[in-house]
Amino acid sequence: MTTARTTGFTDIDTTHWTLRYLPPWARPYGRLARWDRPIGIWLLLFPCWWSSALAAAPHWAQLAGYMALFAVGAIAMRGAGCTWNDILDRKVDAGVERTRGRPLPSGELKLHHALIWMALQSAVGAAVLFKLNKFAGGVALLSLLLVAVYPAMKKITSWPQVVLGFAFNWGALVGYAAVTSTLSWATVALYLGGVAWTMVYDTIYAMQDQRDDAVVGVKSTARRFAAAPRRWLTFFAVLALVLWTATGLLALLGPGYFVLLACIAAHFVWQIALLKPHDPADCLMRFKSNRAVGWLMLAALVADRLY
Repeated sequence: MTTARTTGFTDIDTTHWTLRYLPPWARPYGRLARWDRPIGIWLLLFPCWWSSALAAAPHWAQLAGYMALFAVGAIAMRGAGCTWNDILDRKVDAGVERTRGRPLPSGELKLHHALIWMALQSAVGAAVLFKLNKFAGGVALLSLLLVAVYPAMKKITSWPQVVLGFAFNWGALVGYAAVTSTLSWATVALYLGGVAWTMVYDTIYAMQDQRDDAVVGVKSTARRFAAAPRRWLTFFAVLALVLWTATGLLALLGPGYFVLLACIAAHFVWQIALLKPHDPADCLMRFKSNRAVGWLMLAALVADRLY
């Protein structure tokens, strides 16, 4: 078995426990599922937790159960989605400095290994799906179309981040449906705010690859917004805040929600004002910082139920 290349700018985190403690044969599978980069799990999971909190708090035992269930589902489905993405993008990844060391382009794993691994992760996700009520299960299944088409969007449109946003924030609908067997306008606003948030963080993420993407023909909002990145990022950050404000108003949330929403606004200011669009390390750091946005929103949604 060959060893992945780790020279140059790469997205392989050789210090993560999945690369240090897993058996050597298992490490490429962990990297294929992005276990060494858990930020993607958090970004997929938070919308599920948000809408669950909106529906279930202050019934803390019920909320904890749903949070645990969605955590398992997010790990499995994010891994399956990343595996599917790498299967479709294996030739493109070979031409991008940051991704050429991934298991498929580097030759650590064969295509059939990745397909079997994707099926196993999908089976875990399906098991979680069967734990939901029928309405929530139906809502969750609708997201599979978005997951399936997203990798192709990078080749045909400069707005693939929109499709990713719709897919990654689908949990904002599923979580509420799982608790209540319904949807609400507050939930829809929460979901659309998450889509706008994704436009911020994933555009920043894609800035790492602008040069290589131009060479291999991959499109992104990072390339689309290259002439005025802060203007576009600010637009989507403000849109997210407006929609999340609507969530609070529609759900009749109290002042604690809006105070923490102001903290999220301050975080957006920090991200965008100090961003260095052509510094991959800075872009990656600011992308990862969006975990703080997830925690702040979760805190905001339960703040008024703590007393």
